[in-house]
Amino acid sequence: MTSTEGSQIAGKVVAITGAGRGIGAATARLLAARGAGVVLGSRGEEELAATADAIAASGGDVAYQVTDITQPEQARALVDLATRTFGHLDVLASIAGVAINAPLRSGELDDWNRMIDVNLRGVLHGIAAAMPVFRAQGSGQFITVASTAAYKWVPGQAVYAASKTAVRGHAAGTGSQGTALHAHLARLHRYRVHFLHPRPG
Repeated sequence: MTSTEGSQIAGKVVAITGAGRGIGAATARLLAARGAGVVLGSRGEEELAATADAIAASGGDVAYQVTDITQPEQARALVDLATRTFGHLDVLASIAGVAINAPLRSGELDDWNRMIDVNLRGVLHGIAAAMPVFRAQGSGQFITVASTAAYKWVPGQAVYAASKTAVRGHAAGTGSQGTALHAHLARLHRYRVHFLHPRPG
């Protein structure tokens, strides 16, 4: 990351779902090291606290709250934590995700629903929670982290791929709506939508 990129991050407030481990935790640590205030949400309290403690020990600005993104009220609570702690929210990074090898022949409806609830509905719950804040501020950014499964399918992961493909389509559609909203509100409200994924092999 260049010094210019670092200066663009410093002072921003980023709420991150799935922040207890993996990509979410690594993202939180990097952004905090670059001067952002980070607000962490995840289902696993111990992992979440450990990530937050490590950031605080390094001098980062951090708040956290156990968050099940499948519950809309908990998504709202995470956004509320950001605005209470830092006074505003610049970015919502939807990183929480679950992948289960559950082929259609298995009939594992609970596993299928879990992937849809976290990977797709969780993103929607976050957007619904943050959008009023972004509109009131006049700006904000949604970042959604997906998967190569949005482009390339493997056996046993049809539902997972469907959930990630849906997120990909939603991000594209939301971005076009953002442009329309910008024009409709006479340039008072601006938001951006970013869809991130590894490069398919």
